[in-house]
This record gives sequence, C-alpha cells and structure tokens, in this order.
Amino acid sequence: MDETIPAGTVCGPDGCDDTSIPASFRTEPTVGTRIDIVSDAICPWCYIGKRQLERALAMLAQEGLIFSIHWNPFQLNPDMPKEGRDRAAYRAWKFGSAEKSAALDVRISEAASGVGLAFRTDLMLRTPNTIDAHRLIWFAGQQGVQDAAMEAVFKAYFTQGADIGDHAVLTACAVEAGLEADQVIAFLAGDLADKEMRAADQAAREAGVSGVPSFFLDGYGLFSGAMPAETIADALRRGQKLLRERAA
Repeated sequence: MDETIPAGTVCGPDGCDDTSIPASFRTEPTVGTRIDIVSDAICPWCYIGKRQLERALAMLAQEGLIFSIHWNPFQLNPDMPKEGRDRAAYRAWKFGSAEKSAALDVRISEAASGVGLAFRTDLMLRTPNTIDAHRLIWFAGQQGVQDAAMEAVFKAYFTQGADIGDHAVLTACAVEAGLEADQVIAFLAGDLADKEMRAADQAAREAGVSGVPSFFLDGYGLFSGAMPAETIADALRRGQKLLRERAA
C-alpha cells in the first residue's frame, strides 16, 4: 500500500519497540482478501496481535468482508543454538539486566491480559530455536489447520511455559490442532521445509520486515505491531478498497 498505518508494538531481534514498515511481500489472485502475517512463535506481540486480528475479523465478517489468514516465518533469534538457551540468562544478556527483562515481562503480561491471554513468563525456562516450530506451522498449513497449529504453539509457549523447540511439545501442539501424532513425529524427524523456512525468513527481511508481527494484504504492507482491533479492521477495509480500485 502507498500509506502506512500508525504502528503498534513489534518485536525485532533486539527486543520489542514501536515501528512501521511499508513493504511488498507476496501476491494472490483474489483481490484484497489474503492476509499474510510474518511472525515468530516466541514473539509475545504476535500472539497478542493474533487476538486483536481475530476481533477485527469478527467485526468485518458482520459487514460481509471475509479474509484468509496465512502465517509466515521470521526468526527473532536466527543464531539461537538448536537446543535453545536458558531464558533468564539469555534475556539478562540481551536486555542488559535481569531487572529490565522482568520489567518487560510485566509489561507484556499486562498487555496480554487486556486481550484475554494469561501469560506465564514464570514458567518459561528456555528461549528456544523456533525453526522447527515454523516447519510445523508450515506443515499444518499443508493440512488445512495452520491457524489452529499457530494458536497451539503460541499457547504452549506463553501460557504453559513449554519448550517449543522440543519435538514432543510440537507434536502435542500438532495433535491439538487436529493432526496425527505419527505423521508429525515423522515429519519433524526429517528436514523437510527447513531450507524453505529459512529462505522465507530471508525473503521477509529483504521485503523490509525488521520486526514482527507484520501484516500484509495481497502482498502489500499494511502495518506492523499488535494494533487494536478497530485499527486493524479499518486498515483492512481501506486496504481492500484501494486494492480493488487499482484492480478495476
């Protein structure tokens, strides 16, 4: 889009802040109905943004406006070891002190509570590598349950403190989303979609994404951050109108 909606809170490799991005990501033949979300499974504002988006979509559905949702990978910590790291030590290093890390957790938990989410940062012991979580979310998309898998992964990490770098945890998330455990175990044991997820992460960065969540409509950047539902709904209305006028 030509105009950028005022931003909300977004997470980048160095933490969470306020920013906005205009960018082109991908295209879809059906004009103004495809929403692509670039996110990371350990981004708290991505989960909060998901709830706000769901509220916005419920508003828009009452107006007869229906959209499809597609989740795309981004790694906030691309250099994270495969086994992850101790969360307390890693965040103290990343943010400068344990006190600052704790203050950020309080801020995030309060924001989550505002959209009905009960974050349990006290249960989060590890900061995981998220490449396998992204692979699982992609795989779930091939089976038509991507959004359910994204929800299950977010919930496992933020409300249960589970290590979503662990294959057993990811398998449980997949089963919750409606997939067969044996099928998921076999998938995670291989490396299918590993290169593709890393390439998609890089493509997002090349398209201008520097923080998540970032939202796109038919490939055009709308905004980044966990915006209020009303703001999201207005952005989607205006974005769809503009795209359809261009197409006409």
